[in-house]
This record gives sequence, C-alpha cells and structure tokens, in this order.
Amino acid sequence: MTTAANRRTSVNERGVEYLTPDPDAFRAYAREHKQRRLISKLMTERDAIAAFVEDGDYLVYDCNYLQRGPASLIREIIRQRKKDLWVGAKFTYVALALLVQAGCASRADVGYFGSRGPVFSRAAKEGRLQFYEYSNAGMTLRLRAGAQGASFIQNRSLGGTDGFRHSGACVIDDPFTGSPTVVLPALYPDVAIIHVQEADVYGNARVFGTGIAHAETALAAKKVILSTERLVETEEIRANPGLTSIPWLAVDAVVLAPFGAYPGSCQGFYASDAEHTAEVFAAMTKDQLGEYLERWVYSVEDNSQMLERRVGETKLLELRNREVIREGYPS
Repeated sequence: MTTAANRRTSVNERGVEYLTPDPDAFRAYAREHKQRRLISKLMTERDAIAAFVEDGDYLVYDCNYLQRGPASLIREIIRQRKKDLWVGAKFTYVALALLVQAGCASRADVGYFGSRGPVFSRAAKEGRLQFYEYSNAGMTLRLRAGAQGASFIQNRSLGGTDGFRHSGACVIDDPFTGSPTVVLPALYPDVAIIHVQEADVYGNARVFGTGIAHAETALAAKKVILSTERLVETEEIRANPGLTSIPWLAVDAVVLAPFGAYPGSCQGFYASDAEHTAEVFAAMTKDQLGEYLERWVYSVEDNSQMLERRVGETKLLELRNREVIREGYPS
C-alpha cells in the first residue's frame, strides 16, 4: 500500500516537495503488475475504485468535472472516503474542491482550479491541504515526460514566475546552448482516472473531440481506470485501430458508465447540465459543498442510482438532444 509515510518524494532547495520521478521503478512496476493477456477488465465503479485507488495515492484525471471528466469515478472515490490523496490538479474547476471538502485530498500540484468560496483557504490554514504550483502546461508536460519514460522535461514558460518558487522545477544549463533553462520533474502517478467515449472490455479506448492529455495520462500512470459511455466489440476496434488513443496494455479497469461525465458534457453524446453547474458553483461560493455532497454522492449508492433519482430520464434525454455536434461521432 502507498501511504504518506512510504511515498517516495524529494524536496528541492526551496523546500518544495515533489513526487520523485523514477522511470526504472515505473518500468519494474509495469513488468510485475500489468496484465499481458487479453482478459476482460470490466467491473463496477465501486469495485474499480476499491481495487485500484488506495489511501495515499497520487491521483490524476483528464479533463474536468464540466467537460468529459471522470465525474462518476470522482464521486465514487468520495463515496468510499479515500484519504490522503495527492492530486494532479490540471485544467480542473470543481473536482479538487469536492475532494478537499470530502477529506480525500491532502496535497495538490496545481495547474489551475476554480477557487470560489472558502474550501481551499480554510483547508490550507488548518493544515489539511498543501499546494504546489505549476501551470496547466507544466502539469501536462510532466505527464508527457512520464509517458516517454524520462525523468524530466524542459519548460520555457515557468521561469521567472512566482509559481516557479513554489514548484518542483529547477534551472539547469542547457547542454546544447549553454543557456539556463527550466526543467520539470516527470510525473508517474499512482493512479489515473479517465472518461472516454468508447472502449472495449480489454481497455482499448477511443476519445473524440476536445482532449488534453488522455494518452499521456494513461501511459504515465501505474494504474489506470477508464469509464466509458459505450462498450464496443474488439473487432470494431481492430477494424479501425487509428481511432484507438489509449491501448489496452495501459489499462487496469473498464467501467461502463453512461453519463459518466455528468454534469459535464461528453462530445457527441450529451451537453452539460447548466442548472447543475450553477448549483455546484453556488455551493462552492456559499460554502455549501457538504450539502452538495450529501445530495449527489453520499445519499445514493452509485452513479446509476444518482442519475435515476436526482436527474431523471427527461433531463438526460434533453441533454442528449442539446448535443448538436454529431459529425464524426458514433450515433
């Protein structure tokens, strides 16, 4: 088990802690734990989170709570009351606030997050949350370095900023130009959760429309949980392999989760729920995230029950009909 006590970290000369990049340890983990046989990885969201998200893990997710994010998996992490997570918070709005309010997250490498309301400042003042600053680009580059099996990556935008002083970045002499350049530590998360439009039971996944770093996120993480709108046959995957952006070798669990990105949008499938979006932002601003979590997470057993009891078929059909961009997406 990964815990705060045995998590391998480093501290730079500015006193900033970061997850130590260890490509060889990552390769050793993959050799020992990654499944090389074509076996079904289909399971429920409850079983997937219980099996692959441990207290103390470094957690990353692709996209956000409002746009093709793994919302149902995030809610299940909260429902299972995971603790002491270190969150890679890139391109995020609401998810980090929910994880902090629920007591799941104790550290965050920040690319960007929506900072409405007192949840973050209160947690920081009380010593329950430690921030480290990067940028959306910086966090994405760190994942790219991990996916490439490197230990660091060059970044030309963080140097000279206040964020640099609160990050794990450092300055080295460029071996080719001799000029100073900023480098970031590669990121090898313990677990990644990613929502996709299509996947087969083995974990071959397709992502359509706007994306950020779903392939890099999957290839850099030790454990990968996919939630998918639609299961497709492997023969269909093989018939057009160019559409596969996440390979089965990287994936540990596949969860069938129609409306798994709700209340966010999922391109080609449904639009976002504007009323729900307003509700969750209001809950952040008014310091009512506890009530929000009770209604949308703790009082229901899983995502299916939440959709049935709290949203309803009429609203879901409306969201499907409002998704007007359908060219290039499965029907």
